[in-house]
Amino acid sequence: MILKKLLTSVLVNLCATVLVAAPTSTPDTPAGHTLQAWLTAFNSGDRSQLDDYVKTIDPHQSADGMIAFRGQTGGFDLLSSESVDSLHVRFKVKEKNSSTVGIGMLAVKDGKPPTVETFSLRAIPPGATPVDVVVDTEMRKKTIDGITVALTQFYIDSDLAAKMNTALETHLSAGDYDKISDGDQFASRLTDDMQAVSHNKHLRVGFNPFKMPPPRPPTPEDEARMHEQMSRDNCAFQKIEILPGNIGYIKFNGFMDAGFCGATVNAAMQFIAHTDALIFDIRENGGGQPDMVTLIASYLFDKPTHIIDIYNRHEDSTRQNWTLSYLAGPRYTNKPVYVLTSHRTFSGAEEFAFDLKNQKRATIVGEVTGGGAHPVSGHPVGDYFMVGVPFAKSLDPATKTNWEGTGVEPDVKTSAADSLTTAEKLAADKVHAQKASENKPEAAQEVRSPVPPSSSSSPDN
Repeated sequence: MILKKLLTSVLVNLCATVLVAAPTSTPDTPAGHTLQAWLTAFNSGDRSQLDDYVKTIDPHQSADGMIAFRGQTGGFDLLSSESVDSLHVRFKVKEKNSSTVGIGMLAVKDGKPPTVETFSLRAIPPGATPVDVVVDTEMRKKTIDGITVALTQFYIDSDLAAKMNTALETHLSAGDYDKISDGDQFASRLTDDMQAVSHNKHLRVGFNPFKMPPPRPPTPEDEARMHEQMSRDNCAFQKIEILPGNIGYIKFNGFMDAGFCGATVNAAMQFIAHTDALIFDIRENGGGQPDMVTLIASYLFDKPTHIIDIYNRHEDSTRQNWTLSYLAGPRYTNKPVYVLTSHRTFSGAEEFAFDLKNQKRATIVGEVTGGGAHPVSGHPVGDYFMVGVPFAKSLDPATKTNWEGTGVEPDVKTSAADSLTTAEKLAADKVHAQKASENKPEAAQEVRSPVPPSSSSSPDN
């Protein structure tokens, strides 16, 4: 009996040792080392490590964005990784905060250190099973045929749609895609070839290594999952505070569903309602729902204001967006507002800055924004690919212009890193000037004696 217990104990300890000593490792390649560097920096949550990773390895990302994403996920556990070649690696990770599993692809440019060219990570939908997809001749043609149909029917510019279709067919016929068998690489190449013609940053092809379900309206379960995710992310509102000098500060990184997140917006605006000036930080904001743009902007106007038009080519219709006449909380009017931007500010976030600038309701401080003014809809093309097609364009009601390809030009140009400090100084100076003007005594009125009416006398005759 004693010997049996001893053997059992040894076996248990041995198994535990093996489990601890054999964590999942990344391939011994430039791509594998880069994946490990990303995991280490991301999971640390340490700003200095993330700043260093962004500066030296992946300038496409930002430390703020990675910190926010880590807050949602709690970090990742690496479940598996597989080398495609020395510069490409596939991997599977699991969120530490939930049971969500994601699959990703990392491609690097060789160097010392290697730098990231493309990085993709997507959650596996409930019930979906990843498969090992090999892109062959039939799949290439089926995917491009699907893209051609989607562009022809929905792309905002029909002439550019035709040119992109021709370009894709030319590349296909020339055999330019023949050596590409990886789904992520094929999607990336198709995106590059379309953007080379359109210069539209919203237009891109995505790849999923599981069969895409037929399009359908979201079920109650789908909506519940989306709402749970938005709740965990606090509807993308990252920081709300009162800065020195009674200046309100709201940092949010997306325009989420207005119906679900309206209460969060109201709470934020309630919190800063009694400040003397307000700064919106959208330097890391990649856009979102147009209705949410309208909702937040509405708090800054005291009457309904026509802020943007959205023209849909497929429907040949124009939707006017006006600020809302009813809000659940107090409006923030007749006080200075500042909006911080960076080159990462994109899409709906750019509309927010564009609208407020054109209405002269805010001062834009920072960098020129990304330059994407066309709303997008997704279209499955084949079993494993989807194309995001810009189907409409935003237009200023007065000038009929937008920020597509050019970005929103700031009123005060400075680096994104310096924009908050600059805006704080501008706000403080503005508030000080306003208070000085309000407290200035009225000029003394000059008192004059009434002048008697003139009279004339005539000499006696």
